[in-house]
Amino acid sequence: MSSSGSRSSVTPHAPSASAASAASAASTASEASAAPVAAAASSEVFSLLARMEVGELTPEQYAEIARRCRWPDWQSRQMSASQAAELIHDGMTVGMSGFTRAGEAKALPLALVEKARREPFSITLMTGASLGNDLDGQMADAHMLARRMPFQVDPVLRRAINAGEVMFMDQHLSETVELLRNHQLSDIDIAVIEASAITADGGIVPTTSVGNSASYAILADKVIIELNLESPAALEGLHDIYIPQMRPSRQPIPVVAPDSRIGTPYIPIDPARIAAIVLTRGSDSPSTCTPPDDGTERMAGHLVELLKQEVALGRLTPALLPLQAGIGSMANAVMSGLKKGPFEHLTMYSEVLQDSTFDLLDAGKLDFASGSSITVTEERGRTLWKDLERYRDRLILRPQELSNHPGIVRRLGVIAVNTALEFDIYGNVNSTHVCGTRMMNGIGGSGDFARNAQLSVFITKSLAKGGDISSVVPFASHVDHTEHDVDILVTEHGLADLRGLAPRERAVQVIENCSDPSYRPALRAYFEEACQRGGHTPHCLEQALSWHREVEVKGHMRAMRTLPETSPSLEGAAPSVPDATA
Repeated sequence: MSSSGSRSSVTPHAPSASAASAASAASTASEASAAPVAAAASSEVFSLLARMEVGELTPEQYAEIARRCRWPDWQSRQMSASQAAELIHDGMTVGMSGFTRAGEAKALPLALVEKARREPFSITLMTGASLGNDLDGQMADAHMLARRMPFQVDPVLRRAINAGEVMFMDQHLSETVELLRNHQLSDIDIAVIEASAITADGGIVPTTSVGNSASYAILADKVIIELNLESPAALEGLHDIYIPQMRPSRQPIPVVAPDSRIGTPYIPIDPARIAAIVLTRGSDSPSTCTPPDDGTERMAGHLVELLKQEVALGRLTPALLPLQAGIGSMANAVMSGLKKGPFEHLTMYSEVLQDSTFDLLDAGKLDFASGSSITVTEERGRTLWKDLERYRDRLILRPQELSNHPGIVRRLGVIAVNTALEFDIYGNVNSTHVCGTRMMNGIGGSGDFARNAQLSVFITKSLAKGGDISSVVPFASHVDHTEHDVDILVTEHGLADLRGLAPRERAVQVIENCSDPSYRPALRAYFEEACQRGGHTPHCLEQALSWHREVEVKGHMRAMRTLPETSPSLEGAAPSVPDATA
């Protein structure tokens, strides 16, 4: 989709001569001051590109290419990243590999950044999820992104999105290629896919993620392949590429267990559509997940106790059901905490395989893991990538429309653990927008799992900004997951099991078990006043977003903090449980 298509066609009035002279002088001064900055940025990009791209080939590299690239015509399509970047023009829609900072093309985006600084242009960029190596930020800073979807985590891009400079479509990760396949989004002009190998008939073997790469490569007019000579050779054979048939004649997707293999270990494409092969080297950005702390250890403990109870009640076996964990430090730490539980022969059906996956595999707790990408910390990566062969028969990487497929999630009965920015007293969860307006990252795959999981769990620490903000609020400022899709809420203080509860009952559980004691009295007071006014889901509308207003104006919620002793518990309070005979 052309970025110019959305621009106004109205011609402004011509400026006066004096105004034009002043504007010209200001423009000249601005350009002069900006020149050193632009030169420095360009130099940095060239340096990064030089590190990522393979130059003149050594005999050893030729031998490595012979092992990885069995397609006989590869040399006829070999180009530098800068040459391949010339195939991408203003207004194009580009689909790139990459899912949670794993498996993204690494050289071509830098070449596009350099091109955009030299001759401005913009594109619509689709990926699987977030890109690593600061590529989203580099492209946003070069003003080459007109539109971006479906997920991101980069602070530079985030600022551009919240400033309205980049139009960001926040999507459920299972939906993007369905919309694309049915022509509800702009057709892909060029796909840019990182590969660890190319088969004899031109099939693409992905690297550390599949994401949306398969569908982008299959649907695009042209394909640019970045063959990463430093990607682990043991990745070949790990992938399971399956594309659902077109509706209305689609057959059921035959995934019946996390270890079901139903496709091919490569992306099948017509090699005639391979427009360029760029030889690269380089690693994914490591995960920034932090080690477990006291808060996440306590959250893990609450979740383990819940799962033990589910086993005792006969709802689950000690093998539980397939696990899913959202990306990030909290979900990763809580999932690692399952090592301490009395569970055996666990399986995982998730999007991102993080450190916790390999912690559980190494502990002998996890038998098999299915995901769409592998994203690990630098420390874990130092051993994992050298020893990947040891895990190969216990891992699968799939397209994200399968890893996140609502039908498969429901069929397998996944236990989903995802992270919230905030949630309200009735169980509505905000995963994306700070104070309801400013995009953080995106909904990602949490919605795919939350609505369809056997157990939908959301976790968060009860406080943010050193206690200045409560993550438990009267009314969520933005709702990504309604109370209908949320079973369990967990903070370091406790767990609220919301299954089978009416809104007034839910509020008591959330306030008493999940909120921080310093904010609990204000939440109790809000709820009690709301109940006096009546309603199925009682609210005081003039107060409902006042907590967020405090953050907007003052940067904190301190006015809502009081000593916990000043307000009695709501447990057993009459307004909280409606009369069963009513």
